[in-house]
Amino acid sequence: MKRVALALMLGAVALPAAVASGPTGEWTFRALLDGEPIGEHRFSVSGEGDERRVLSRADFAVKFLGITAYRYRHQAIEHWRGNCLTALDSTTDDDGKPESVRVDQTDALKGCVMSFAYWNPAIQTQTRLLNAQTGRLESVQVRRIGSGSVEVRGKPVEANEFRISGPAQPIVVWYTPRGEWVGLDSIVAGGRKLSYRLP
Repeated sequence: MKRVALALMLGAVALPAAVASGPTGEWTFRALLDGEPIGEHRFSVSGEGDERRVLSRADFAVKFLGITAYRYRHQAIEHWRGNCLTALDSTTDDDGKPESVRVDQTDALKGCVMSFAYWNPAIQTQTRLLNAQTGRLESVQVRRIGSGSVEVRGKPVEANEFRISGPAQPIVVWYTPRGEWVGLDSIVAGGRKLSYRLP
């Protein structure tokens, strides 16, 4: 079975408030593949003032006839000052293929760099983002593509769609009019649809 390409999707995740440093708290997104649950992405955001520490954990299993055909585990710890990433330490097991990334301001993070941090509304103005799984800085285009509704905790919620286009398949990120991040959709390997939804 082809691997589910998740590298660009697994940045820090949170529900943002309209402040430069983002919120603090803990959340869990369900991960769905073609509408079927395959696991979850848990995360926590903590800190005071402009400082933020983000812990992100994803655990997915795609099964076929009751047998696990694909497994994905990812953990990342990010440190932020305002809208700038100051350090990243991540480990990934992509169906038996291990990867690890460790960067800080003294090497790859010169200047103000953001990861695929959907929790921070400042991502909407970025032209490059750091991939938390590979450590590569990706050129991207982020633009609003429309509005509609997305299911949040079992109910439809009005939301705006932003598309992040880059080297891989585009990622559609859903935000409420207040700027809260409430969902994500992307096409992955085999033309299948991966979605994040709040249960």
